[in-house]
Amino acid sequence: MKPRVVIVDDHELFRAGVRNELDGVVDVVGEAATVDEAVERIRAERPDVVLLDVHMPGGGGPEVLRRLAPAQLETRFLALSVSDDPEDVIVVIRAGARGYVTKTVSATELADAIHSVHGGDAVFSPRLAGFVLDAFAGSLPTKVDPELDQLTAREREVLRYIARGFLYKEIALRLGISVKTVEAHVSAVLRKLQLSNRHELSRWAVERRLD
Repeated sequence: MKPRVVIVDDHELFRAGVRNELDGVVDVVGEAATVDEAVERIRAERPDVVLLDVHMPGGGGPEVLRRLAPAQLETRFLALSVSDDPEDVIVVIRAGARGYVTKTVSATELADAIHSVHGGDAVFSPRLAGFVLDAFAGSLPTKVDPELDQLTAREREVLRYIARGFLYKEIALRLGISVKTVEAHVSAVLRKLQLSNRHELSRWAVERRLD
């Protein structure tokens, strides 16, 4: 049975090219050009695999993954990007993607990657696999931020929305939690970072490019 696939990329010609190359190999059930369209289409179609561009307006692939919470879906996500920057690779994999291949991949290699991810395997372009192995082994050179490291994953999510200027009500809606829970997370972050108010917290987050 052919995997049901949704293609997410903000370039129409690229989507058309991928669809043409995969014709007969997979069942392309939808396309999306923006983060909002992607989230809506994926929720509606429940595809087996999503080919996900990393860089798009509105947060790109990582934002799509954050909003859909891949762990709660049967859908698998395969990043397909022009970028082979280690940071891009690590960010999207940590957000929930099962693989990452560059747009230099051949049609045959892309089809194989889709089938592998659909089957539960992790797939990476050869030179990218080392980045992932190093990162999850803790050996990828990264800047250590002790203050940021003490925050939980959910506290970091809330902090990113604070940095973007979202209201507590908006953050609660996006994360599927109550306003009181958002307030509790903010209070915890303020305490851990020894900051006094939301203004200081927002500035702290922006300085670290968490927006």
